[in-house]
Amino acid sequence: MTRNASPAPPPDDGDRHLHALADGRLQPADAEALRARLDADDLARVQDWQRQRDGLRALHAAALDDAEIPPEMRRAAGQLQDRHDRHARWSRWGGIAAGWVLAFGLGWGLHGHDAQPSATSGAGTPQAFAQQAAVAHAVFQPEQRHPVEVTAAQQQHLVQWLSKRLGRPLAAPVLAAEGFDLMGGRLLPGGGGARAQFMYQNAQGQRVTLYVGAIDAGQAAPTADRGGETAFRFHKEGAVSSFYWVDRGFGYALSGEMPRATLLALATAAHRQLGVD
Repeated sequence: MTRNASPAPPPDDGDRHLHALADGRLQPADAEALRARLDADDLARVQDWQRQRDGLRALHAAALDDAEIPPEMRRAAGQLQDRHDRHARWSRWGGIAAGWVLAFGLGWGLHGHDAQPSATSGAGTPQAFAQQAAVAHAVFQPEQRHPVEVTAAQQQHLVQWLSKRLGRPLAAPVLAAEGFDLMGGRLLPGGGGARAQFMYQNAQGQRVTLYVGAIDAGQAAPTADRGGETAFRFHKEGAVSSFYWVDRGFGYALSGEMPRATLLALATAAHRQLGVD
């Protein structure tokens, strides 16, 4: 007896059908029928979620290939899915909130599988901070419709808002001389509290992000070079490279998908403007 495939859910059934489509959980015929009924905005949302998913998978492909996913992470993912099913509020984030929470847990949970392990790696360390910066970059830089929460047109408001939330005066470095203009920024969660992310883009559409937040003073060992200034450290997570440094209890990480020398020049310009005593 042939089992009839269930019809595709109607477009007004919340966003669950969109997530099912983005995750490939529909039968081919149902997926095709649903795509034909969606408008351009919903199709764009599905494509954005698929790019985020693919970016996160690519970012941690090596770690996931080399080791079993820890049971704790499986349980956390299951709890997140249960919450998603119970609360429709995830939908207003357009899939970003769920993707960020998963990336947040993945970035911290897999630090033990890093290709460059550190004796001090763990929650609150500069290396873990750089890893979170790379994950945040991978999640948000592909976004076309909502890459930032507050645009550069409201830069004063953006900086004041993020400064208040992080409890420290912040500044958005000007990277125009290096060919990158500020797009805006957003507030993100972090292991030590709130984090700020500033995003920049050049004429070719390449993007870099500056990730800022407090680091536990007990974990943030001095990172000084021979000249007495705060030294850069390099971190690579999948396709994302980052130069990061610590200054007076605050961490800074500039991340992008570009040659190391190009990213270093941008990090140097940002570091110079942010000021180091």
